[in-house]
Amino acid sequence: MKPTLTRTGLSLLGLGGVAAYDLIQRKHALLRNFPVIGHGRYLLEKIGPELRQYIVSSNDEERPFSRDQRSWIYASAKLENNYRGFGTDNDIEYNEGYPVIKQRTFATVAPPSSAHAGQEAWLPSAKVMGAARGRRHAFRPDSIINVSAMSFGSLSGPAIRAINEGVKLVGALHNTGEGGLSDHHRQGGDLIFQIGTAYFGCRDAKGRFDLERLVDLVRSAPVKAIEVKLSQGAKPGLGGLLPAAKITPEIARIRGISMDVDCVSPSRHAEFTDVDSMLDWVEKIADATGLPVGIKSSVGHLDFWEELVRQMSDGSRGVDFVTVDGGEGGTGAAPMVFSDTVSLPFRAGFGRVYPLFAEAGLSDHVTFIGAGKLGLPDNAVIAFALGADMVNVAREAMLAIRCIQAQKCHTDTCPTGVATQNPWLVRGLDPTLKAVRLANYLKTWRKDMLRITESAGVLHPGLLSMGDVEVMFGQMEARPLAEVFGYQPGWGLPSPADQEELARLMAGTVPQGGSAPPSEHAEG
Repeated sequence: MKPTLTRTGLSLLGLGGVAAYDLIQRKHALLRNFPVIGHGRYLLEKIGPELRQYIVSSNDEERPFSRDQRSWIYASAKLENNYRGFGTDNDIEYNEGYPVIKQRTFATVAPPSSAHAGQEAWLPSAKVMGAARGRRHAFRPDSIINVSAMSFGSLSGPAIRAINEGVKLVGALHNTGEGGLSDHHRQGGDLIFQIGTAYFGCRDAKGRFDLERLVDLVRSAPVKAIEVKLSQGAKPGLGGLLPAAKITPEIARIRGISMDVDCVSPSRHAEFTDVDSMLDWVEKIADATGLPVGIKSSVGHLDFWEELVRQMSDGSRGVDFVTVDGGEGGTGAAPMVFSDTVSLPFRAGFGRVYPLFAEAGLSDHVTFIGAGKLGLPDNAVIAFALGADMVNVAREAMLAIRCIQAQKCHTDTCPTGVATQNPWLVRGLDPTLKAVRLANYLKTWRKDMLRITESAGVLHPGLLSMGDVEVMFGQMEARPLAEVFGYQPGWGLPSPADQEELARLMAGTVPQGGSAPPSEHAEG
């Protein structure tokens, strides 16, 4: 009778083999010294983020988005109760830099909450983008919160489709990112087309910018404006990178690239080398397309911004909008040192850029857009008080369509199918359902912002002033925002004419385009 191995015997044999290998391998000292059991350390290291996310971390501890912040976005996207009981668990008194919004006891401009009962919170921009420079297709954005630049390639096709369908439901804008304009972007939502350093979607066979291709492309889709990407908060000063593992035949066709190697975008543009040549290029694009043209950049040295303001001062050339991205941005994979230490955070960066335009009398001629965790109303209040006219959200939009902050975006293994091209993982994302969830999140954000402005006694977030917010410095001291950032009276607010027009629009019941405000959409 032949001897047979029991399960226990097989297990012991397997462990013995692992132990033998650990003892003779030279790569890991830990495993040579502690065979078999040393693997437990690597397992715990691998699943550490998941353990902290679900077991260890407190409600307000985790980064980049805490459990409280994620829960608010998830609940808003599903139209669930996003209130919280038993008070804040934030450390208000000892958290230096903590913002405090100041409510007014009486106010004549803000109607009581009952006036908004049953109505959608429609919040148009205070400014008409492109009007100051007479662009042929100048327009007033119908939403002050819009979806920031995330390319098809970095995000999956269903994720892009869900975002575009979602912004259509609520009249928001969808930035294409620098990866070109795909079929997934063509679900009816209005677009901002982003031009990056590789000119995807508007380049010739040799990778050079092609103006005619750009004109044809923007005419083929509901493109409302063009954004020239100079840098982004996640990796300022670096070009983009799409790993070869994430490049599909569809992505290669849209971008005009090979599938065999990583897709690397240059760190800087080839079409211009300084502010002067950049403004010439901006005007050429605006003239050919008739669209408002702006720039997106994180903030480092101010010499670029000072020169931009100087050259725009004579009125002959200029950008129509400026998107200031904070160094806390994170939708692009980057070396850790860039994510952690390169580029100013949004508040510090925006607080230096806006005054340059205000001092030169140009702030009314430019639409200012903020980005960098501004999809949370408390952060957004600071942005509007500092002078932002609109905000863009990226990771918050990903969370709304059910990103779980696994932080696997750069590995092509996103477990929920948001940031991967893996067919098995992508199949789990239902774009129709997730479109409604994104729409719900955007509507809830607008509704909560309207509640905040009502509490502060103003009609619209764009009318929040520096006097409406103070910042905590230690347990006993709070300083007005204007004092912290050195703003002069009146800075950060739209012109009186824009304020008057905004009041008229908010008093009406229909958006600028003449159609009724987007209707409520129940959770799918």
